[in-house]
Amino acid sequence: MIAETVCSAVSAAGLGIAAVTAYRKRFLAAARIAAYSLVPVGLVMTGIVGWLADTAFSPTAWAGFGLLGAAWLLFATTRAVERRSGGTRKERKAAKAAQREAAAPSASTASAPALGAGGHPAVRPTATPRAADSKDDFSDIEAILKKHGI
Repeated sequence: MIAETVCSAVSAAGLGIAAVTAYRKRFLAAARIAAYSLVPVGLVMTGIVGWLADTAFSPTAWAGFGLLGAAWLLFATTRAVERRSGGTRKERKAAKAAQREAAAPSASTASAPALGAGGHPAVRPTATPRAADSKDDFSDIEAILKKHGI
């Protein structure tokens, strides 16, 4: 009841200001002020003001707003922690597995005989320098970009 009375008084005051503004030959500004002053009465007539007043003085509603705030805070915190730690648990496990696989040779490579024919150590061919192709120059860069999805 009080909220409706306050809204009506604000609207009446706004219409009075609009009338004074129109008397000063500023009709565009007066029309704008009148439009703003009619909004509170419109809200009272639609029932929104009563609903807001009931919500503002309801402990249950405030508890609900508190729970919504806590949920939002949890979402924001978990997102921040996830970004700082470098992703989800599955992504970290996949990255560790890839590092282990790159560091340790696979079982087929590790079990290859180290001795050549006749029991002598296998002679490895010497590494030949790669030809300086423009294709080879950018192959590592392309691999890195593909790995990151770029």
